[in-house]
Amino acid sequence: MKCLFLYNPNSGKGVIRRKLKYIEKRLSAVYDLDMVATSSAEDMEERVRDGAQKYDVIVFSGGDGTFNNVLQGLSGQDVQLGYLPAGTANDVAHSLGIPRSVRGAIDVILKGRSERLDCMRVNGTRYVMYVAAAGSLTCVTYQTPQKQKKVFGWFAYFFRGLAKNMKLEVFPLSGECGERTFETDAVLAFVLNGRSLAGFPVNRDASMQDGMLELVLIKQAKRPNFFQKIGAYFSLAAFMVVGVKVKKKDIDIIRGDHVRIQTHRELVWDFDGEKGLAGDIDVEVLRGRIRMFVPGKKKV
Repeated sequence: MKCLFLYNPNSGKGVIRRKLKYIEKRLSAVYDLDMVATSSAEDMEERVRDGAQKYDVIVFSGGDGTFNNVLQGLSGQDVQLGYLPAGTANDVAHSLGIPRSVRGAIDVILKGRSERLDCMRVNGTRYVMYVAAAGSLTCVTYQTPQKQKKVFGWFAYFFRGLAKNMKLEVFPLSGECGERTFETDAVLAFVLNGRSLAGFPVNRDASMQDGMLELVLIKQAKRPNFFQKIGAYFSLAAFMVVGVKVKKKDIDIIRGDHVRIQTHRELVWDFDGEKGLAGDIDVEVLRGRIRMFVPGKKKV
């Protein structure tokens, strides 16, 4: 079987670059292997798009943003995927139970099982694996310089958030999720398909095979006073610690297989840690669209 290994040499702290010989040894023992370093997100997408027609398996390394690039490159093509997480948060890997270590991740590819996983499609054009998010803090994943992420890891996001994005701006939201409709003002919104968010297991009981999404809204007054502004930070902290089971009147959690949201056109959505679309979004679940190696005994 033919296998293409694509790696982003700038992801994480350069671990993959130092492990290339080991990766080649393990994968070439099973596959007819080609290894390619990608030069940009666009390059990753193009190589996946082309490789899906020529290879039986595509293995790739990188962070959640790289995973999103792979989804765009696939654009619905059906090819077996293997993943070596090498980013900062690695929420997709956390959701699926894929180890961070190169040895452990390759063991999943060579000794695990193949499963079909759900992904999301936004506005009929953009593919998303685990989260579509909006609000002031969500942009830190793509605004934080790569050099800072290499030095500080996850804490780089925290420092960036403190320095640049602590003002939780209020935005209007209306729409529907499942059988519920809503209309409110909010400071943060998350459409979740995975278990992990920013490294926190906020959605422990979720599955990437159940055809369902969780919509989380952290609500706020349209013109909040000082205490309401402080309350929003406590609500965010409570959600990150307790997850979707949190009980707070300003946190609304709705479950459904389709989410439609209307908002102002300047609001930017973050897709899997990358800058996405602005304004209204229509999110649908694509059941079993992604074919991927996962750990043998882990729930996905």
